[in-house]
Parts: sequence; C-alpha cells; structure tokens
Amino acid sequence: MILGVDVSTYLEELAHGAVFKDGGKVIDPLDAFVANGVNWMRIRVWNEPKSEKGEEYLAGSCDMDNYIRLGRLAKEKGYKILMDFHYSDFWADPGKQMIPKAWLGYHIDAMEKAVYEFTAQCLERAIAEDVAPEMVQIGNEITNGILWPLGKLENADGTRGNYENFTRLIKAGVKATREALPNAKIALHLERSNDKAVYQEFFTEMKDREVDYDIIGSSYYPYWHGTPDELFDNLRACRRFGKEIMILELGYGFTMEAYNLAGENQRLVIDAERAFVPGLIENYPFTPQGQKEYISYILGRCKEENISGVFYWEPLWIPGEGICWASEAGQAYIHEEGKSTTNEWANQCLFDYEGEKLPAFDAFQKLA
Repeated sequence: MILGVDVSTYLEELAHGAVFKDGGKVIDPLDAFVANGVNWMRIRVWNEPKSEKGEEYLAGSCDMDNYIRLGRLAKEKGYKILMDFHYSDFWADPGKQMIPKAWLGYHIDAMEKAVYEFTAQCLERAIAEDVAPEMVQIGNEITNGILWPLGKLENADGTRGNYENFTRLIKAGVKATREALPNAKIALHLERSNDKAVYQEFFTEMKDREVDYDIIGSSYYPYWHGTPDELFDNLRACRRFGKEIMILELGYGFTMEAYNLAGENQRLVIDAERAFVPGLIENYPFTPQGQKEYISYILGRCKEENISGVFYWEPLWIPGEGICWASEAGQAYIHEEGKSTTNEWANQCLFDYEGEKLPAFDAFQKLA
C-alpha cells in the first residue's frame, strides 16, 4: 500500500523559520517520513496564486515554481510524486472551483483548450526539470465539478448534471497527461466519501463517457464524511468500476485547543464548537494519543480493504508568524473575505504547535 503525504506548504514553512523536532532534537521531517515507509509526496499546483497587483495568496504559493523546488527535494529523498492540478489560481474544493483569472470569459471550446495546454506545459516543464510525477490528479475534490460554471455538475434546475461539459474538460487534462507521461497513473478525486449514491453516479458517468483514468481517489475527514464503516462501504461498492482506490486526503486532530499567536487565540477549522460524527470523539479524542489511535485504525482498515494508497494531508503545516491558509488577496479571489488569515489546520498536523513530533507520526511504521 502506498503511503504518502501532501506537504505542499513545506517550503513556505521553512521560509518562515519552522523547526521540526523529535524529543527536542531538530530533525528533517521528510527524512523521518521516509524512515517510516512514506515514499510518495502529493504536491498541489495552482495556476497563478497571486493577485493582478502581485499580492501572494500564500498557503504555500503553490505555483509551478513551488512544485519544481519541492519536487527536486522530494526526488533527492527518494519520493515519488503525485501532481495535484486544481485548475484554479487558489483553493479548489466542493464549495468553490474558481476559474483562473487568465481564463475568465472563456467558452467551453476555449476552456477545453486551456486545460489541455496548461496541463501539457506544466508536465513538459516537470519533465525538463527531472521532477516528472508518477501520478497525476486531474482536478481537486471535483464531486461538484470543475471550472464553474462551465464545468459545474449542476443543471439549471439545481439537480446534478452537465456531465458533457465536465467530461470535455477532464478529458483535456487526461489527454495532455497521457501524451506527456504515458506511464503515469491518473486519479480522479472526490470528497463526500460516505455518499455512495454520488460516487456511483459520478463513476458510472465516467465509464459511460469513456473517461480514461486509473484511480478512484477520495478525501476522508470523518467530521465531514461520516463513519469509517460508511467510507469503506462506499469504496467497496466502487470496486465494480475496475480501478485502483486510494484515500488522497486524510486528517485528524490532536487537540481542540487553539494556538496563540500575537497574543490572540487563533481560529481552527475543526474544534470543540464544530459538529462531529456521533461517537467519534468519545472513542478517539482530539489528543495526541487519540490522533495516533485513529490514524492507526484507518490505516489498518485500508490495508484490510486492499486500498491502494493513503495520503495524509498537510502534516507539517504548523503555526507560525506569516503562516496562513489565505492572505487577504487570496480570500478576495475565492470570495471568502473577512475570515482570519492564520493557519486553521494546525491542530491536524503530525507535529504540535511547537514543532515537536506527535505519536501519530509513528503510526505509519507498522505498515512500512
């Protein structure tokens, strides 16, 4: 089973002075992951993560320059790479799939061409820089479509549909990938991993419309996506499509306490005020030990269920001055102005707020 990590913000962490430790001793976390059997790195790619005035959106500033730098580091340390195309200038997920600024106003033919050319150009550059990915993800959490509104999986009456436009755009990315890297595996990545009906609808459409791909990918965060039994019941049902199945994003918290920065407690995306799956916190509390037990349990279930790979999402995104999920310019781009700009994910890392390795880091060892 592939064990991977998405550490797309890692270089930005280092640039802001982040230090990672084990028992107080400074370590290289990427080397430590490899020692635990983790040998894949997922790296997201945004088109142009800065405003027209040149203001960085941050959260890793994950353009192709970041991919190249991080990819070189990954290859030096023995990782294989999953390149995660968002086809947006910033975060793309089920609630937002913003068209890149350079593609605004495109009709479907022009958008299809843009997806093809951007994918091809990025892959050609990666090949030239000796950081070609072994796996390519066409879109990020595309349960509700891509490049809205053209590729949104929604009919005029609000029901799910519009697969014709959507698959044209997906096929454009697939075509560019197959031409550039015929041996790379292609993943399609959804969330709502407890929603069997949506997964069956989506991947049946992919089959009927002859979309070429290799991997059914899923995000799994239990506070949004239900119980492990619901997850694995859904993924088991997807076996009929004849594809490999992977969890491309996994996370769990080690504390509900916010971290203090500049004299203020910072907001967390998941904490005691947020809704949880009934029974989850009782069995796996948001503590260092609870986090380890939960991750160990999920990894063990994945192995039993013959899941082909699991990627932990942003385990190194620890808090610090200047580390944030979005700058004000980034918020404006995705129309989420007015929120805190600090790191809302910090309590789901595999290092604590001071950069000390947590017990969950070693949950991977048993599977190595």
